[in-house]
Amino acid sequence: MDGNMIRICHGSENIIEKPEFGKGKTTNDYGRGFYCTESIELAKEWACSRANDGYANIYELDMNGLDILRLNNPPYHVLNWLAVLADNRTYWERSTISEEAKVYLRDHFLVDISPYDIIIGYRADDSYFTFAKNFVANGITLGQLQEAMKLGRLGEQIVLKSRRAFERLRFVEYESAPSEIYFKKKLERDQSARAEYRKRVRHMPNKDELLMIDIMREGMENGDPRLL
Repeated sequence: MDGNMIRICHGSENIIEKPEFGKGKTTNDYGRGFYCTESIELAKEWACSRANDGYANIYELDMNGLDILRLNNPPYHVLNWLAVLADNRTYWERSTISEEAKVYLRDHFLVDISPYDIIIGYRADDSYFTFAKNFVANGITLGQLQEAMKLGRLGEQIVLKSRRAFERLRFVEYESAPSEIYFKKKLERDQSARAEYRKRVRHMPNKDELLMIDIMREGMENGDPRLL
């Protein structure tokens, strides 16, 4: 496999030999697309997210010439990821401050994802979406959110967004994912991340750490060194 070819996996209750462009929910993390991971173990956990048996569908993806947005790499940071999440995910806390924060994130940190064939970034799994909501509601600081996103070894997801990306995808094989094994693993990973999160947020943050309300009051935008 050459340097531009990667092997990716999609967890599903079905075997999917030919993924279809234009399918999927618009309310997923990065909107409509085909969501994958380089970890077959994670794909198996995602396949069993409803406690049903599933499959890790395995593909080869030719990345040569594709436009790729890597949200976890500079110059982007966690607020850019959060702004994209706020623009797509529909369920958030309905408090006034959370609504104002989502608008601020979209106005000041949203990345235009439309030109890209592939997006690579965090996956807002159950616990991670909770961390994001807590930050938006001023329950944790930016530093605590950045630390929380590294808990549970969730890794990155790779999302195919364009027809061109789908044309570069080739089905290789599949592996079964029994729910009696992988649903349990998914729960354990989520519980582990939540337990570590609770342990860390019990400690008072540094007085200089930023809450979402501080970012809004100070009018912070991309490029502000205080956000790094």
